[in-house]
Amino acid sequence: MIRVLIADDHTLFRDGLKRIFSETDDIEVVAEAIDGKDIIKKTKECDWDIILLDINLPDMNGLEVLKRILSANPSSCVLVLSMYPEDEYAIRAIRSGASGYITKDSPTDQLINVVRRLSKGGKYVNPELAEKLLFNPIVGSEKLTHTAFSDREFHVFKLIVSGEPLISIGKKLSLSVKTVSTYRSRILEKMRMKNNAQLIRYAIQHKLLE
Repeated sequence: MIRVLIADDHTLFRDGLKRIFSETDDIEVVAEAIDGKDIIKKTKECDWDIILLDINLPDMNGLEVLKRILSANPSSCVLVLSMYPEDEYAIRAIRSGASGYITKDSPTDQLINVVRRLSKGGKYVNPELAEKLLFNPIVGSEKLTHTAFSDREFHVFKLIVSGEPLISIGKKLSLSVKTVSTYRSRILEKMRMKNNAQLIRYAIQHKLLE
């Protein structure tokens, strides 16, 4: 059996995955986690083969969770699940060490096949993205300034353009307001922009909002 550990804060989505895998004869869900701290804890408490990791968790960015998992166990197999545009988030996930990336609106059969593929040591990104990673590793970073962000900068950027106040961002990321403000200033500087409104317009233009 392929033992799967699901990390997603949406109960309905986790239930949907469990129902999908219950209809197979070779995949079983051995544990669930609702946030970053929970998934890190669960990885130490149960035997699993593949982690299905939501990139957008309530307490930590999925990419940070991914790095912590791989730091503790470099051979971990992690399939990142997301509703975000594939090019941007998939590239960050793969570069951070994920074994695969798939969007949440992918067909059920595709998800099952990807899990089976990864269980055998394979990797997965869609063919179009694989071609970009192979022939153009930078993937347009000269054109899109946000691709130069660190993962933490990108997470702060995402929260800012989603309308989160700096105080709220600080609480979510366990950072001081001063530190968050420093990240904001750095982001504006890299983007050559002056205010949040410009960041929001950029995010909408490049489909970086949920």
